[in-house]
Amino acid sequence: MDEIKKENKEQNSEKQENKEIEIPEQLPILAVRDIVIFPYMIIPLFVGRDISVKAVEHALNTNRLILLLTQKDFNVEIPEPSDLYDIGTVCMIMRMLRLPDGRLKILVQGLSKAKAIEFSQFEGFYLAKIEKIEDIQLREFTLEHEALVRTVKEQLEKAISLGKNIPPDAMVIIENIDEPGRLADLIASNLGLKSSEAQQILEITDPFERLNKIREILNREIQLLTIQQKIKKEARDEIDKTQREYFLREQLKAIQKELGDIDDKAEEINEFRKKIEEAKMPEKVKEEAEKQLKRLERMHPEAAESAVVRTYLEWLTELPWSRSTEDRLDIKAAKEVLDKDHYDLEKVKERILEYLSVRKLKEKMKGPILCFIGPPGVGKTSLGRSIARALGREFVRISLGGVRDEAEIRGHRRTYVGALPGRIIQGIRQAGTNNPVFMLDEIDKLGMDFRGDPSSALLEVLDPEQNNSFVDHYLAVPFDLSNVMFICTGNIADTIPSALRDRMEIIYLSGYTEEEKLQIAKKYLIPKQLEEHGLNSSIFKISDKAVRYIITHYTREAGVRNLEREIANLCRKVAKFIAEGKKKKFYITPQKVSKFLGAPKYLPEEELKKEEVGVATGLAWTEAGGDVIYVEATIMKGKGNLILTGQLGDVMKESAQAALSYVKSKAKELNIDEKLFSTMDLHIHVPAGAIPKDGPSAGITMASAIASVFTGKPLRKDVAMTGEITLRGRVLPIGGLKEKVLAAKRMGIKTVIIPKRNKKDLEELPKYVKEGMKFILAESMDEVLKHVFSKVRPKAKTQKLAAKAK
Repeated sequence: MDEIKKENKEQNSEKQENKEIEIPEQLPILAVRDIVIFPYMIIPLFVGRDISVKAVEHALNTNRLILLLTQKDFNVEIPEPSDLYDIGTVCMIMRMLRLPDGRLKILVQGLSKAKAIEFSQFEGFYLAKIEKIEDIQLREFTLEHEALVRTVKEQLEKAISLGKNIPPDAMVIIENIDEPGRLADLIASNLGLKSSEAQQILEITDPFERLNKIREILNREIQLLTIQQKIKKEARDEIDKTQREYFLREQLKAIQKELGDIDDKAEEINEFRKKIEEAKMPEKVKEEAEKQLKRLERMHPEAAESAVVRTYLEWLTELPWSRSTEDRLDIKAAKEVLDKDHYDLEKVKERILEYLSVRKLKEKMKGPILCFIGPPGVGKTSLGRSIARALGREFVRISLGGVRDEAEIRGHRRTYVGALPGRIIQGIRQAGTNNPVFMLDEIDKLGMDFRGDPSSALLEVLDPEQNNSFVDHYLAVPFDLSNVMFICTGNIADTIPSALRDRMEIIYLSGYTEEEKLQIAKKYLIPKQLEEHGLNSSIFKISDKAVRYIITHYTREAGVRNLEREIANLCRKVAKFIAEGKKKKFYITPQKVSKFLGAPKYLPEEELKKEEVGVATGLAWTEAGGDVIYVEATIMKGKGNLILTGQLGDVMKESAQAALSYVKSKAKELNIDEKLFSTMDLHIHVPAGAIPKDGPSAGITMASAIASVFTGKPLRKDVAMTGEITLRGRVLPIGGLKEKVLAAKRMGIKTVIIPKRNKKDLEELPKYVKEGMKFILAESMDEVLKHVFSKVRPKAKTQKLAAKAK
């Protein structure tokens, strides 16, 4: 600006000289951004682009004249002729200074408007063939023109009085100019207009039309400044009012303090006011809190309603509206935490690491709703704690088992003294941050009665698109739950309502194998129980065989909860002996387990001693893992009835019916006398009748037993099978393949027949499970029967029974 002031003083003396300067037909082009240069305007410019530097240097080496054209788009780095306005200003480069960073600082003065007609490239910059533009000459200066000039000057003075920033030197020059075109250009160059608006003014050749355009712009600017002044005044008055109230309140406090007249209520109100400020609530919530505080201030301290308002304010001020913990986004460290806390569970760990990776790349993301489904004791809840530890977040857990009241989720309305927020808001308050890992345990055991449906209330909580404005009935203001990472757990997914299940990402946790249980016991359970019972590994040792013995003979479960109890039982027994001074060191072997824990609770199924007719080896899934079952079938004289025993469920009974129908349809192919089906009763029995059994996966086992008893061919004892059967003999896929294969392996069975469509599950089995095993993939019952019959010579018992029946 100092340079402009100096040049303005010399402007009048240079005016005549400028008029005499001859402008050539071709000039170099300098593209400028976000500014329009007017004639007679003096302004410093910084030149940094290579194309611009070359244009300036060419001008300095010739006649110091250059055409300044404004870019249409500010963001274009290397402008083409099409990116520039074709009308600009021919300028004289008055001074040039090279800066240390390679840029040029030039001082230019506008001489005349010109239009670029034709562009050409020359040594890395553009030259333009130009046509000089002269303003329309006025024949006479009328009273109307003089009035317009005065009006514009008065408008400019009013704009300055309202706060428009115009340099004083420019105002001195404006006051002394009566030429309309020159006046319009000078005012336009000092108003700080947008480049597109300034370009429009530059292109107007009629001086009075240009000045009239300036009048319209000034009129709009005055209106804007007036409104702006009004807003500022209202804001200033509001601040003055707030400050006045603050000073009066402080004076009142001082007076009360001098008089010893400060009561408990005033202290409580001041404390709440301080807490509201510190809580950093959203604006609407803060308004509600201040409204309730004013109500409390007007109430008598002994009024019943004051307790309700006081409790409400405590909840509002203690909720973490703006407090959150910073996620630990170290993927490697998180993996180490998960591996340290949990054995295997690779899919679950992978999902958590994926979440962390996305969180690292995108700071603001919606929290996932994970749901762990699996049998008891597989580590669903402890996995949630590990996730919180890996993320560096707080952990909150609530159990939803047996919850029947909707108010448990959404909260109670503030209509009575005992009203409280729901368990979601209570958990957030307990965590102290607005982004904890929140575990909803036993979500499959939610109830429903006349008090509402809690599962429907959870729909909003567990919907990432809605929970950013969750409204608890007690709070009656929205709370953002989108930062919370919700984790649900349950034993089965079928009892979770479909609408609620749709909002969650379900991850299934199957039961542990014997090998996995052994590793979990060695790495986690035994060290934990030793520490809890005051023992150490030098005093108490247990062999791997002893642990396996406990797993197979004292527990029957999918998880490791009972295994931990039995290990704790062992530790207590040992601790008692050591406390009595009977012995200082213990090494537990399988033989000593029975001494400490008593007789085995479970005896494994015995392997078949020989191959028999009508006895098929099947595989079943139970909550305790996989198990081997023997399906027995026999025929006796009768009327073709089917007898089923062994406490079978409806699905299993239907599988038996389907298996019998299949065998009947294949009688000729199997060389079975069809009269046997009407003269003999078929009895199918599954041992361990005290244990309920159900499921379709015993279909091919039953069909094999039925085919065996009617053909008299014995079945192989070293082949186990699992699969569902249809009436056409198709073998359909089953679940729990891992547990079933392990059960066969425990019994020493090396060959397992499985449905062909379970091939994908077979590929996911660990290597140690598949090692030494042979798998036969069957698509139909015909393929199954090719592998199940023994090569032992068939007996004639069936044919004798048929002859007697005749």
